[in-house]
Amino acid sequence: PICLCFTTLSSTVSVPAAFPDERERTLIAIKPDGVQRRLVGQIMQRFEQRGFKLVGLKMLQVSEDLLSQHYCELRTKPFYPSLLDYMSSGPVVVMVWEGHKVVQTSRTMVGHTNPAEAQAGTVRGDFSFHVSRNVVHASDSPEGAQREIQLWFQSKELLKWECCDQTITCE
Repeated sequence: PICLCFTTLSSTVSVPAAFPDERERTLIAIKPDGVQRRLVGQIMQRFEQRGFKLVGLKMLQVSEDLLSQHYCELRTKPFYPSLLDYMSSGPVVVMVWEGHKVVQTSRTMVGHTNPAEAQAGTVRGDFSFHVSRNVVHASDSPEGAQREIQLWFQSKELLKWECCDQTITCE
């Protein structure tokens, strides 16, 4: 953790910084129903307003191979074939966001997987209608985020840049 040090006439006092310099990354994907319903801008705006920094972005028609790698842990589930059909039914917007505790915070912002259980004010609570068409994907852990980012992006596609307000929102 980063500490701020203040020197007084008699001693030095260390105070932990409000936000450690941990810039975690997460993968957020706006699924075909979110793209088709023109929700991309509204969803991106929520992440920007939260103070997160966009470091990677692409729009693509996802191949079955990429989807099978992304959803490998769901292969034995009965809904797996319909999930692949849905995710390949239209373009997907995939993003990498960076910020303090971005994985955990993004999961909260996105809301419960089942829109019926998602709170108002979350992406799924506000925009989703059915568990099988729930608008957005968010990495579930820092390790999962790293795996997904490597799957969807080459390192050269992730940009390193500084926000003009970096010291206020990210540190």
